[in-house]
Amino acid sequence: MPRWRALFAPLLPRRASTQTWMMLTFALFVGAAVVGVGFYAFVVLSAQVREAARETLQRQAQRVVALLDAQPEAAALIALDAGFGGMQNLELTVAHVAAGERRVVDAWGPHAVDDPAVFFRQPEVAEALASPAGYGYAERQRQGDEPGSDEVLYVVLSSSERGYIVRLGEPTPPLYRVVQRMQATLVVGMGLALACALLGAWIAARQVVRPLTAITESARRVNEGDLDHTIRVKTRAAEFQDLARSLNRMATRFRADIQELQRMHRVQNEFIGNVSHEVKNPIFAVSGFMEALGSDRLPPEQRASYSQKGMANLNRLNLLFSDLIEIAKLEYRDDLIRPERFDLQGLLAEVVETVRPKADAKGLELFWENPPLDVHADRNRIRQVLTNLVENAVNYSEEGSVRVRMRRHRDKARVEVVDTGRGIAEEHIDRVFERFYRIDSARSRKMGGTGLGLAIVKQILEAHGETIYLESTLGRGSRFWFELPLAETTAPPAGDGAATAPAAPIAR
Repeated sequence: MPRWRALFAPLLPRRASTQTWMMLTFALFVGAAVVGVGFYAFVVLSAQVREAARETLQRQAQRVVALLDAQPEAAALIALDAGFGGMQNLELTVAHVAAGERRVVDAWGPHAVDDPAVFFRQPEVAEALASPAGYGYAERQRQGDEPGSDEVLYVVLSSSERGYIVRLGEPTPPLYRVVQRMQATLVVGMGLALACALLGAWIAARQVVRPLTAITESARRVNEGDLDHTIRVKTRAAEFQDLARSLNRMATRFRADIQELQRMHRVQNEFIGNVSHEVKNPIFAVSGFMEALGSDRLPPEQRASYSQKGMANLNRLNLLFSDLIEIAKLEYRDDLIRPERFDLQGLLAEVVETVRPKADAKGLELFWENPPLDVHADRNRIRQVLTNLVENAVNYSEEGSVRVRMRRHRDKARVEVVDTGRGIAEEHIDRVFERFYRIDSARSRKMGGTGLGLAIVKQILEAHGETIYLESTLGRGSRFWFELPLAETTAPPAGDGAATAPAAPIAR
């Protein structure tokens, strides 16, 4: 760890609340500003004022030395007396050093030193004797009724021409006292600024932490499974309001996704159970027939019967897996739908020719003649839809008819398959398009169905962006219908749902 990190480690914990971090940040930056201002006010500014006072006093001392060097001693002293006699704040001492003689020539001011022994012992005088100038400070009591003491600045200059030493002293200048008062004011102000900064940091952190705490608590409840919980924050900060709305939308989406996953999980479990059940039955049947066929004592007639039944179960397995593969392709591949323009009535004629033998065997009438309609869809997939719907109608109708009607409906072609069969009870209508769902399992298996026909119909139409609909009345029949986009957009002459030619039955 770097040394600076080790020094600040106690002040910068690895984990702390947002409020603590904000207050530490404010304290750090405001404290640094306070220290910088204090350093300037107490060190730099004081030094600058002292330097200015010393330079001013030195210039005055230089004028005294120049006067002493320019005139005889008596005349110079008279001039100095005239100039400094009325200045009570200034102290002036003039001494002379020549041929080993040290004497004080004259002294002005209440605290001026006129004793040579005392004068030449002053440190600033000793410094001036060794160099051209000397400087010093001393404390003295203030005059008058004002209590306290002043710091007196002394400047000592020596004249190399005539041996004079001039010591000029001046108490603390007014500007320096103003600076001292400013320093005291700055101390109080900086303390108040730091306190206000910490208070502001605490208030700001509280405004940040409260919505964060509410959001954290809500996230914890959602994580624990309370998906219906809504995040509510009491704040005027736009960012937190937007965050709460985004999290609520995310929770709503997650809730819908989880519910859909749960539903899909149930459907998957049911689907797997149905598949295993549907596959086991023909496999067991084929296994039994194969085992029986292996017997040498089996009569030829019975051997032929077992062979036919075994093949029928194998065909049933083949249809089952073919339908499963078909559904998987439609569900996971979008490129299997290749729309094209074709005549829907012509396609229906092909489907009817395929289903007609089964309808004739049951004595059912098929009505299917309609005016030609060109649609835009995948012809092969729509063939599967029509085949499954018509075969389903024939399979579940014992008498009466099966009618296929087509007509324009706005900009689409509506196809209806209507039968007079057994009908479907209301509680089964919402589930007939589910995979392997059978209203009458025994009857469905007897007719050789896989339970996936209507599921394939729904999948194909959804791949086209369409929906399959169902109306049914128990004991009276059912009506399935769906729509396909027309290949032409011209409106029919007689408005929506133009009349069609009467449908003619297929001769049996």
